[in-house]
Amino acid sequence: MKGTITTLDLFAGAGGLSRGLHAASERFIVDTAVELDRDAAATFELAFPEAEVHAQSIEDWLAEGEIREVDVVVGGPPCQGFSALGKQDVRDERNALWRRYVEAVKASNARYFIIENVPQFLKSPQFDLFREEIESGDLQDYAFDVEILDASDYGAAQKRKRAIVLGWRRDVPRIEFPVITHREKPITVREVLEDVRNEVDRIDLPPQRCKVDGRNTPGPFRLDELHLTRRYTDLSLDRFSYIKEGGNRFQIPEELLSACWRKHKSGSGDVMGRLNWDQPSVTIRTEFFKPEKGRYLHPTENRAITHLEAGLLQGFGPESLWVGSKTSIARQIGNAVPVALGAAIGEKIIKAMDSGIDSDNDTVDEVRGIDGSDVLPDPEDRPAA
Repeated sequence: MKGTITTLDLFAGAGGLSRGLHAASERFIVDTAVELDRDAAATFELAFPEAEVHAQSIEDWLAEGEIREVDVVVGGPPCQGFSALGKQDVRDERNALWRRYVEAVKASNARYFIIENVPQFLKSPQFDLFREEIESGDLQDYAFDVEILDASDYGAAQKRKRAIVLGWRRDVPRIEFPVITHREKPITVREVLEDVRNEVDRIDLPPQRCKVDGRNTPGPFRLDELHLTRRYTDLSLDRFSYIKEGGNRFQIPEELLSACWRKHKSGSGDVMGRLNWDQPSVTIRTEFFKPEKGRYLHPTENRAITHLEAGLLQGFGPESLWVGSKTSIARQIGNAVPVALGAAIGEKIIKAMDSGIDSDNDTVDEVRGIDGSDVLPDPEDRPAA
């Protein structure tokens, strides 16, 4: 096996992107990870015990000034300020955390970097500022490429569009985007959940506890211990019973609808929607356990999907370990990069690092795919393998 590839994972969460890289090759070794959420940091550390995991803000970590050189920096700066589901507040201070990411890339002298964010990031003023860092700022020794990728095109069992920025130092071969492999035959909900028991009677977490920074915290739990449901009212169960596979709230009889739904006959068809066995799931978000938040009802059962099912749809193994409350673990699962997408990107990093291509002939100074209108290519426009 060729040499190891060291990584620095920022805004690391539960480590979905790092797990994907590791799934591509065991050559990927996490050197350092930084994650503010202490439960998520503990989950990450269980997955990568060899890593130095810092449960603190990236600002505090940078201030300590002990940044080691690595081959690759990965991470997804918080996206709440950009998300179509949020307020899209351009003044949201979280929008500027990508600047701390830039500082880390420069300080670590990384050969490559990967940024994952919501597609709206690419239409934001912050992305224009990021481009300036490449052209004339702290990252002018780097070039980058960007596209919107759909995780279902690369073997994930969910439709999840994300902006992926691939960057490389100008003295190394560029990274290419992964070739689409599953557009014609995506992985379906049925394929991932067919061996999971449909009936769920447990509500509460198992009793085990652990210490996280001196706190008595639930966990660690195997993902297959998290097949947990909620206490639903009789009204909710009646509503669920009318929704067919692939259906939604518009199938609920008028007399069972809330007043706000009676007044709004249009709008999102995903609210109180059921997943379809033979399609990928919708994007798994942090509140997948609440049917009113999206298309999160089980294809046939009168309940939302469980933590186990959501984790499997994200690509986590049933043996993976998790720390935190039910809400905390749900947030960790929903915020993660699908493992399959990370693996597809990891394969391209390996190819770039192992190639003998002269980087002088293979770097770009512009963002490929952006024309005069600054419209980025959508995944549907990308060729399949």
